[in-house]
This record gives sequence, C-alpha cells and structure tokens, in this order.
Amino acid sequence: MIPEFQTYCRTLTNLTSEEVDQICAFAIPRSLHRGENLLQQGQVCRHKTFVIKGLLRSYGTAADGAEYILQFSSENNWILDPESYHLQTATKFNISAIERADVLQWNKEDFDRLLKDIPALDRYSQQLASRNNYNSRQRLFTTLSSTPEEKYEDFVRNNPELLPRIPLHMIAAYLGMSLKTLTRIRHAQLHR
Repeated sequence: MIPEFQTYCRTLTNLTSEEVDQICAFAIPRSLHRGENLLQQGQVCRHKTFVIKGLLRSYGTAADGAEYILQFSSENNWILDPESYHLQTATKFNISAIERADVLQWNKEDFDRLLKDIPALDRYSQQLASRNNYNSRQRLFTTLSSTPEEKYEDFVRNNPELLPRIPLHMIAAYLGMSLKTLTRIRHAQLHR
C-alpha cells in the first residue's frame, strides 16, 4: 500500500522523497470488508484516512432511519470527519466501505507532528481543506438550487468512474432524493 501512496505524493505534492518516507513511517495500513465501518456515529475520529483501493462513504442517519450520504471517497482521496477530528468530539456520522478497501491511516498526534515538521505537507493539507470546503459549498448550492434531474446530471458529469460502483439507493441518498425519483429520472433519460 505504501508504494501507491508514494506515487500519489510524487505526482500531486511538492514533498521530497525524504519527507514522503517520513510520512509513510507513521502510516497504519488497514483493510476493510464491504460494509465494514471505519468510523461509527458516537466515536471520535482519531485518524486521517487515505484510500489506496476501494470506495468508502461518509453518511448520517436521520431519526426516521433515512441515510444521507455526505461524501464518496475512492482511490487517491482522503476521508475523515473534520469536525470530530479537529475538535476530538463524538461524530454524528459513519464512514463505511461500499466495496472492499485498503487504506492508510495516520493518528492525529502523529499527523499533527508531521504537519509541524514538514511545511510542504502543512501547505498541501491546507490546500486540500480549502478545496474540500469549496467542493462542499458547490455541492450545497447545487442541492439547494437544482432540480432532481440537474442534480443527477451533475453527479454523472462529475463522477463517471464512480457511477457503476455505487448502488442506486446510495446515489439517491447522496443527491437527497428517493430511489423512486432517481429511477424515474434514469428511465426518462434512457427514453430520450
């Protein structure tokens, strides 16, 4: 798993080989079965997680049992509950594997030390946080201002590689619509 992360770092960051090795020294490899939880509601998020292989989702469950998916995270992406991680408070969300997954994790204390010791990692981490904030705001705007059809078209346009990997009911939960509505939209698109 470490070689894949090293390739990611060489491709997308300005980290030196020595800095990448230093980061990798603290990495904790973990494998997840399909449906296995990485983080459960009520726990404290104590790790940053990088997906080497597989697909994870971050989601919450409403009082009526309905799931609302906040994020999908596939290969070469990070996943965590930022609020729980930074404040070290209980999370309101779950993170689970949609398919078998291999991940690398860094505990908060080690990652905080790495951020202090490696300025390029700190800059990259801030860039990721900024990009995630931008993406979240864009998603919120789309959710509030778009029709169900537009939401689905936006998802297909921005995530074509994920479409065949995610069950329809999860796509519906991510888009904030019922499975029935999503099925109707897909059916109408097929008959255009």
